[in-house]
Amino acid sequence: MNYKKGKYKVADLSLASEGRRLISWAESRMPVMEALRKKYRKTKPLRGYRIAGCLHVTKETAVLVKTLADAGAEVSWSGCNPLSTNDAVAAALAADGISIFAWHGMSVKDFYWCIEETLKMKPNLTLDDGADLIFTIHNKHPEFARKYVIGGTEETTTGVHRLRSMAADGALKYPVIAVNDAETKWDFDNVYGTGQSTLDGILRATSILLAGKNVVVAGYGHCGRGVANRAKGLGANVIVTEVKATAALKATLDGMSVMKMDEAAKVGDVFVTATGVKDILVKRHFQSMREGAIVCNTGHYDCEINLKDLAKLKKSVRTIRDNNEEYTLKNGRRIYVLAKGRLVNLAAAEGHPSEVMDMSFANQFMSQLRLAQLDKKGVRLPDGVHDIPVEQDQEIAGVKLATNGMRIDKLTPEQKAYNEAYNEGT
Repeated sequence: MNYKKGKYKVADLSLASEGRRLISWAESRMPVMEALRKKYRKTKPLRGYRIAGCLHVTKETAVLVKTLADAGAEVSWSGCNPLSTNDAVAAALAADGISIFAWHGMSVKDFYWCIEETLKMKPNLTLDDGADLIFTIHNKHPEFARKYVIGGTEETTTGVHRLRSMAADGALKYPVIAVNDAETKWDFDNVYGTGQSTLDGILRATSILLAGKNVVVAGYGHCGRGVANRAKGLGANVIVTEVKATAALKATLDGMSVMKMDEAAKVGDVFVTATGVKDILVKRHFQSMREGAIVCNTGHYDCEINLKDLAKLKKSVRTIRDNNEEYTLKNGRRIYVLAKGRLVNLAAAEGHPSEVMDMSFANQFMSQLRLAQLDKKGVRLPDGVHDIPVEQDQEIAGVKLATNGMRIDKLTPEQKAYNEAYNEGT
């Protein structure tokens, strides 16, 4: 690695050797990213491009950052959540010359300071998870969108929703590729990654037995479906709450119980919010919960569990174990809040497994490369939110299969012709 010595602010630079070991483990689980790094390390197609990134600082993210840097990009990074940074990984990146501003447990003020630090490089590409970086540019540095930024990418459902709303209002001033909406992202990362890592976070923070528990999952989108199915696989009785009729029907046919949150609050043992919407659990729900109920969130922001409402009901609160706070209510019942209501899979565990992030981050890399390649041709995508090409999705899936030693069939010319014909009948 010959990265330019970067500026940084991390918790403890002496953790770098530990961070390098974690990154090395992730690299061994991410063959698609390693193949991309090997392919583009020599040609450096991102040379001359400045990428500001705002995404959870995990061992998997470090593989993405290093791949972007090895492809020639100048990278400056911040974490996209105050509790999701792995301090050892951040130290390793800083020690290896990456500009990074991130540490676990930062304040909201520090969070936005870190974003501002990444923007001092005047990026021409952005890479986001939740759209806070993009919003900071538009709200505080609108001239960047006109002078410097040629495009960006967005990692998560919440961010894509925000950006589509922004685009609909004509407020989005540069093109953003919705990496989240790639089939190789949300059908794998969101479902299998969120499902496993959320339960990992719950178990690390509580050490409870899930079998036999009533687990309430708010939201049955890709993430909620992953959580519900993993909990069901561990023997839990899963209850789903929804506002979308078709999603509720899917949950029913997948073997879940479906009811309103007002009803579920009375019988749930563990509550997981996965909606991206605020005020999923509020005062009336806390008031009707069982003694010892556990509540946590796996959505991007910490607004799904209204902790202000809970605070009004409490008699006392204490930290019972790491990432687990015991609220004793005035009526004597206890409710346990995990990871301060932030995304439990990253705050109390390590985030998604490397194997699924391999495809998600391959999409990020390929999308950043696509924007740069278009720019070199003098082409810029229209302002707005764009899907990744279907061909990219299939290419990444194919590489993933091949690295796992799997092969699939191909259509014969006759089968292709049959698929395209419209005059074939009974």
